[in-house]
Formats: sequence, structure tokens, C-alpha cells
Amino acid sequence: MDLKVQMEQITQERFGLLPERCDDRQLYEALLVLTRRLAQERPAPEGERKLYYFSAEFLVGKLLDNNLLALGLRDQVRELLTSWGRDLNAVEEQEPEPSLGNGGLGRLAACFLDSIAALGLRGDGVGLNYHYGLFHQKFADNKQREVPDPWMEPESWLIPTGKSYTVPFGGFDLTAKLWDAAVPGAYNDKANRLHLFDVESPAQPPENGIDFDKTDIVHHLTSFLYPDDGDDAGRLLRVYQQYFMVSAGAQLILEELEERGYGPHQLADHTVIQINDTHPSMVIPELIRLLTAKGLTMDEAIGQVSRTCAYTNHTILAEALEKWPMHFIERVAPQLAPIIRELDWRAREVCPDPAAAILDEHGLVHMAHMDIHYGYSVNGVAALHTEILKRVELKRFCDLYPQKFNNKTNGVTLRRWLEACNPDLTGLIDRCIGPDWRQDPGRLVGLLDFIDNDRVLEHLLVVKQSAKERFCRQLRDAQGIDLDPNSIFDVQIKRLHEYKRQQMNALYVIQKYLEIKAGRTPEHPVTVIFGAKAAPAYVMAKHIIHLILCLQKLIENDPAVRPWLRVAMVENYNVTWAERLIPAADISEQISLASKEASGTGNMKLMANGAVTLGTMDGANVEIAELVGPGNIYTFGAHSDRVIRLYNDKGGQRYRSLDYYHTPRVERLVDFLLSPELLETGDAKALAALWRDIKGKDWFMALLDLEEYISVKDLAVRQYGDRKAWARKMLVNIAKSGYFSSDRTIKQYNEDIWHL
Repeated sequence: MDLKVQMEQITQERFGLLPERCDDRQLYEALLVLTRRLAQERPAPEGERKLYYFSAEFLVGKLLDNNLLALGLRDQVRELLTSWGRDLNAVEEQEPEPSLGNGGLGRLAACFLDSIAALGLRGDGVGLNYHYGLFHQKFADNKQREVPDPWMEPESWLIPTGKSYTVPFGGFDLTAKLWDAAVPGAYNDKANRLHLFDVESPAQPPENGIDFDKTDIVHHLTSFLYPDDGDDAGRLLRVYQQYFMVSAGAQLILEELEERGYGPHQLADHTVIQINDTHPSMVIPELIRLLTAKGLTMDEAIGQVSRTCAYTNHTILAEALEKWPMHFIERVAPQLAPIIRELDWRAREVCPDPAAAILDEHGLVHMAHMDIHYGYSVNGVAALHTEILKRVELKRFCDLYPQKFNNKTNGVTLRRWLEACNPDLTGLIDRCIGPDWRQDPGRLVGLLDFIDNDRVLEHLLVVKQSAKERFCRQLRDAQGIDLDPNSIFDVQIKRLHEYKRQQMNALYVIQKYLEIKAGRTPEHPVTVIFGAKAAPAYVMAKHIIHLILCLQKLIENDPAVRPWLRVAMVENYNVTWAERLIPAADISEQISLASKEASGTGNMKLMANGAVTLGTMDGANVEIAELVGPGNIYTFGAHSDRVIRLYNDKGGQRYRSLDYYHTPRVERLVDFLLSPELLETGDAKALAALWRDIKGKDWFMALLDLEEYISVKDLAVRQYGDRKAWARKMLVNIAKSGYFSSDRTIKQYNEDIWHL
């Protein structure tokens, strides 16, 4: 049926109006209904094997534009709306952003689902349906405040399936209701599913902030992503969430296996489970439990599960490798405790080293150890990350199971992170090399043929300037901040964590502020833009946000500094803001301490949109540097090997922040946190706590790299003034970004791990 006729039917049935008489909100709902139906009608890809991608997060972002693109309807819908005097962008603004993730982990999972569908592979996501997300971030008194993010509306992409599963907790059962969202494949007529489980009677949002009764499992289990784990109630709730997800998911898997005509003895032949970080790890003992209940022996069940499950490690940070007390497991899912003990006993038979045990001497269950012992694949997410896992962090396991370890460098879907979010740049690329790069991103390298084409380089600069002006309008409308689009946009957008070192960037801002006050202005005005949320219980991260907001206010009120230096922090940074800001970025800040960032994906999105990386040789920055060459990236900082030595205290070389603090420039910058200017704007206790931490601890070694960071960043600012040379750097980065397509990543997962 004609698209116009379908829209007319929907708006008449729902609103009693023809589309041209509908407002933007009504048109959005009509398009949602139409697009959802078309996606839902698509059949699943065919295949003897099926993937289930388990993840605590799926940061999908707004879906209308993404799904129109995948369905091949975007241009047609835009033209139709134009004929009615409406703008697709304005209609899309009506859509709330689903709060189903937090940062890179969740956004990666969303990119992977997109690529799995685009490649025509049979694979569904499995997660939880969080009602209020992580939280909605608000700024007040130069501090982060957290409030619920009730994103769900009567009409959404989620469809009730009518399916439900009983999850047996200790002392009570809970029903998991299954909701599905279709994931249509670009370039084909198939669609997979994102399966999200929810409780039957979800609670209303808390009235004040995000505090709620964490013991009310029945109603609050799916309220928030990552409940505050500062107390036992919060930690227990996380275990309840994880078991709820994997138990319902495992039951769904076995049900679908049977529907496909296979028995439980054939699980490993026809199913693969990718465990995305350690949150879904309990799927291993839960599947074993369910298989033994279906008549398999323990040996048979363990064998099937060990050939079904694969594990992706996303971190080098020890605190991010989950370890749950066994008494938590015994309380939440007592039926799993004997299975986990059995798995631990068998693992000790293979490797008697206590450091490789699943259950340690303190009664802690090491989720990653269970994944490694009882999965058939263990992958890191960037070349450097995987090498550190193999040589250092997981060496004993790599020595034990060398065949399991492999690397799968992350990627992002360029359909959203270039084609959808930057249509002007997409149009320029199409005019240069044609449209085939969409299905074969490696073809972007053809842009290098235009490296000396002045017309293309000038157009590239115009595209970037337009994106900057557009972002300035959006930020002014949202937050009342009026930026200079002719300044350098220096962008650091990622979860707020000390290892990502937003504090080092803030110290650079202080350096520039003091220089300008002394009469030394930079070669070009600089705007330092941050976007980040800090976990509610992460006090030091919240102190860093406070420092950034204080600097923003200090500079805004200083007419001598303001023309040369600005600071802006985007409130409630999310996928939508990323889509606005990434096309506008000139410099991509990727300044984590070497050896601490597993990969990064923001670095890839920024690169694809023509931002030039300023970064340490960490995570996927290493591969970016290899691809673009030394003239097209700005690198600095201690090498990962040196950082690891400084942590391990070999030869008495352990890192001491005071050794770096006691230099004239560094001491002045750090002490500015306690300056009268900043104390007039900020909270003295918060700033003093951050000052003490940087000076006396600095666990992620910001002071180690600070001097070189300032020097290299100043170099980038100077070189930005040569606009043609900078445009060449932009073009090289875009041309080389095709490698970081998640389509490439998923092809490698499938060839090496999944075999769908």
C-alpha cells in the first residue's frame, strides 16, 4: 500500500484528521505506528544457528530515524512530510530517548544489533526494560543532580509479546513479561528482535530524586539501570536484576530451540550466547540447571553450555570485574549455589591455582573466571586491550586456554554515526566516491584521492562549520549557553570516570585561563566541551563535574577571558546530544591513562565525522594512530608498559603524585582548585577533596602526563590555524574510519566465534 495512504489511514483512525492537519506530535505517533508495523512484519533471517546477545545495556537512542533508514523509507517520508508543510527533523524531536543504557557498553550493544541485522545474521538481543534508566542529569549549584528518566510512553517501539516466564528467587517467584522491539536490517528485508524483560507491576518513579526502596524487588527490579551499590540492598538488587535477565532469557532460548525442532542435547549445535561483560554471567549455571531439569546429566549440561557461551571482556579495571558474595547468590537464587560450587570444583581440578578459582577464599564468586572456564571464546575489544589481557590481567587463563583468547576491535554503525547524524558530510562523500561505501565502509579510503583537491577540502570545512553553528543553536535553545562557532571545538564526551581523566582536561583549562589573565592569548579561541554523567555514588567523579561547572561559570563571567576560552558542559548527555555534537567536533579528546581504556567507541564516531584525535596510546587509539599516520593524530603520554610498571612498583618505581605535583607549573594548576576565584563559585569541601586526591593520590596518573598533554594540545591549537592542512587531517581521518564499522566487527565475530 502507498505510504501516503497508510499515513492517512493511521491519522484518521487515531486522531480523526488528515496528516496535513496533524501537529508534529501526532505525525510522530503515526510514523511510529507505521514504521513499527513494517519492521515487525519482516521475517527473521534464516539459519541453523541463532545468536542471543546478552547485555545489561542497550543504549539504542531514538529509533524513528534509524528505523526509517533501515527500512529504506527515510527520503520518501521526508518528501511526504515536506508536501504537508512539515519537517522530519521537527517530527523526530517529539521522540523520547529510551533510557536502556549508560555509556560505551550499551551503545556498542546497540551498534552490534544494527550490524547483525544489516548483515542478515540471525541474532537477538536480550536485556531488561528499565523504566527510569540510569537517571536524568540536571545541573544545580554547579553540581550534578539525579532525577528519574521516565521515558516510556503509551506508544513506543516495544510490543508486548504475551510471553512470560517464571523466575524462581529464594523464597518467592517473579513473572518476567517479555517485550520486543524489532531491529530491521538495512539492505535486506529481514528483522531481528531486542528482547526486554519486565516485572508485572513496575513501580511509579520516586518522588524525590532517584532514592527508592531497593528491597522492594517485586516492583522495583526493573526501575533503574545499575542501582546504587553503596549498600547491601543495592548490591543485592543488582544480583536480582542479573538473575532475572538470564533466567528468563535462558528459558526463552530453550523454548525457541524446541520450537525450531531441536532438543536440549542439540543446544550447542544451534545456539550461541554472547555474554557482554560480566553482568549476564549467571546464564551459565542457570542454563546448566535448566538442562539437567530436562534430563541431561551434569556432564552433558556443562558440555553443552561450555560450547554455547562466549564472553566479551570490556575492562582492565579490577573493580569492573564483578565478584558477588556467595551468600548473595544463596539468597537470590539458592538453586544456583550448588552448581557454582560444582563448577568451581571442576575448574580447580583443571587449574589448582587459587587465583583462577571461581569461588575464592573470601566466599566471592568471580563472574569473569566462570565465563572463561565455561565459555569457548574470550575476546578483548581492541588490539592493545587484548594483549594486556593475555600478557598481564588474564595471563594465567591465557596460559591455560590459549585457544579461547582472541581480539575483536570494536566498531560503530556508520549508518547512524555518519549517514544519519551528518547528512551534509554524507552528501559530500557521495559526490566524491559514490554511495557504495554504505555497504562497504572500506571504500571510504577512496577519499584519499581528493587529498589535494582544494574544492573538496574547502567544502569539508564548510560542512564542519555548518555543524558547529547548528550545535550552537541547539545548545543555546536547551541550556542558554551561547558559544562561538568560529572557535576550536575541543570535545570530551564519555562517562565521567577518573581513568578517562576529565580532570586533566580541566587542569588544561586552568592553564589557559591563567595564561590569558597574564596577557598571553592562544593562537585561536578554544571552546572545551564536556558531556558526561557520573554514577550517583561515585563521589570523586561528581567532584570533577563540579570543577568543570565552576570553571564554566568563572570564565563566562570574565570578559577578558571569555573571547578566547570557553567551557561548556552538556546537561544530560545522551545519544541525541552525541548525534548533535560529534559532527561539530574539531578535536576528539581520548586521554585515558594508557592501559585503562579497553577500546573506546566515541573515538571512532568522532574520527568518522572529521575530528582529529588528541589522545594517549590507549585502547583503539593505537589502531587509529596506525591507520591515519603520525601527521593526522596528536598523541602523548606514558606508554602502557610503563604505566603497568608504575602500578606494580617494580624496582621501587611506584607512581607518587607528589613527585609530579612539586613542579612550578603543575603545583600552580592543582592549587588553583583552592583559589579565591574558584572558591567564590564552588563548594569548598568538594574542591578541597578533589585537590587532596589529585595531589596525594592521583590513582589514574593525570599529573604524570599533564605537562606533555598541555604541550601537545597547544600544538594542535596552533596547527588548526592552517585551515587547508587541517582539512587534510580531517579527510584522512574520515577516509580511514571505515575499518571501525561495526559491520566489520560483526563479520569477524561471526567468522571466528559464532558461525551463524
